[in-house]
Amino acid sequence: MMYILRRFILLITTILLVSIITFGVFQILPGDPVRTMLGTEADPTQIENLRSELGLNRPLYEQYTDWMKGLLTGELGNSIRFSMPVKDLLFDRLPVTMSLAGLTLVFVLLISLPLGMFAARRQNKFSDISLSTVTQVGMAIPSFWLGMILILYIGMQFSFFKISGYIPWTQSVAGALSTLILPALTIAIPQIAVNFRYVRTAILEQVQLDYVRTVRSKGMSEQNVMYKHVLKNSMIPILTVFGLIMAEVVAGTIIVEQVFSLPGVGQLLITAISNRDFPLVQGIVMYITVAVVMINFTVDILYSVLDPRIRLR
Repeated sequence: MMYILRRFILLITTILLVSIITFGVFQILPGDPVRTMLGTEADPTQIENLRSELGLNRPLYEQYTDWMKGLLTGELGNSIRFSMPVKDLLFDRLPVTMSLAGLTLVFVLLISLPLGMFAARRQNKFSDISLSTVTQVGMAIPSFWLGMILILYIGMQFSFFKISGYIPWTQSVAGALSTLILPALTIAIPQIAVNFRYVRTAILEQVQLDYVRTVRSKGMSEQNVMYKHVLKNSMIPILTVFGLIMAEVVAGTIIVEQVFSLPGVGQLLITAISNRDFPLVQGIVMYITVAVVMINFTVDILYSVLDPRIRLR
């Protein structure tokens, strides 16, 4: 229980620190949101009245306190660019980004885990060397370039795949998949390469330990040895890397959403930055922060489930 409590305190502290940094940074950035809303022709009286209405003429600590209260209640203010609540914009775009991130993680898990185990069992053989070489290339490919290649050679060749836009799951499951598979693969392929190498390394480290030889000497099949013993004992380092990949996927859909014209949070962030829509940018930054911190918190809890010694320490 104390382990979970310490992790939770760390979670809250991290979110608080990021909120302070985020709020402070947007106070010192050049550009005036009031002038953005009213235009360059607005007179000083209009500017001062709107600044007072938005509370921008109050001390910074009061502005920060009100903003934090809004975060806790879900009231993130109004977007300057769209003239509507930030939370409504986020809720409208989140299903796209979450669907993309979820499908990406499915690809990473279902492909990298079996391939890593296969390569470890075939250590230094042709298949292992080939997979290691291919994944080395996969780690080096920029996501925007990979996305364009997939559009050109798959999206343009097969009518099933849509190269832009998004079809909601409620409208058509096949349609949603047709719009998400290529973007998900664009994000997943470099992450598959990373996770493959960590899985392979973790498996090889376990295979060389004495308990594996003991289990094999008892006549257990190689498949049972790998899945019941080796994989289970390799899960801590694998879970660590997968947690980092999850956080990177959630926070890293911005470029891919632009390439495939997906109306997700990433594309919304680009629009907000371009229009100096500070309330919207702040809301999106805090969403990304909370998502990443929650992923790390979940991984920490899973550590204690997989290895009770962590709780004791």
